[in-house]
Amino acid sequence: MAEPKLIIFDCDGVLIDSETIAAQAEVDLLREHGYENDVKEHILRFTGLNTARTIKIIEQETGRYFPDDLDAKISDEIDSRLWRDLKPVTGVQRVLDQLDQPRCICSNSSDGRLKMSLTKTDLWDRFRPYIFSASSLVDVKDKPAPDVYLHAAREFGVDANQCVVIEDSAHGVEGGVAAGMRVVGFTGASHTYMGHSDQLMDAGAETIIRHLGELVQVVEAFSVWDGLPG
Repeated sequence: MAEPKLIIFDCDGVLIDSETIAAQAEVDLLREHGYENDVKEHILRFTGLNTARTIKIIEQETGRYFPDDLDAKISDEIDSRLWRDLKPVTGVQRVLDQLDQPRCICSNSSDGRLKMSLTKTDLWDRFRPYIFSASSLVDVKDKPAPDVYLHAAREFGVDANQCVVIEDSAHGVEGGVAAGMRVVGFTGASHTYMGHSDQLMDAGAETIIRHLGELVQVVEAFSVWDGLPG
């Protein structure tokens, strides 16, 4: 068994309660271009993906094509709403105080949005400079690819099986599992939904936590627990 030596946090929906805000902005602007979707359904399907990938999936499924600048407009609207309304996930400062292991952030969000969101929620100085944006790194694919997680492990000089990932989306869980890391599913932000835990477990999470404070005990347990079979 490998003792955890690096704790990797997803950002949106784990550290900051941003997913509902972002999903509502996407739904509102997509509706202006004729695409109707319920916010809960949008969260269920697209949490963990960036706006550009979400738009591409919708275009492929519907045969509908959106203006080239829609991604940028949605991103600007999300940034505006996040700066106005964003809050940290309950308990995040306390759990960061309690964890002894090195930590970092691996996210699909851009460097600019990460700095803005983490500054707004008083978390920027708790992680910098170890804040890794998949979209800003060279030759790194967005989640669900494992690339950004593996980049973090290399930066800290640890093996993948010594890393614990905390994720709120199936796409993120899939990426962590593909990287060979141990993954904890999180369902404690405002965007959680019926079946959320099952979705994360189906994607490969070893366990689910509802409150961030539970993470300390899970990391301790991982030191003596081999994890899921096979």
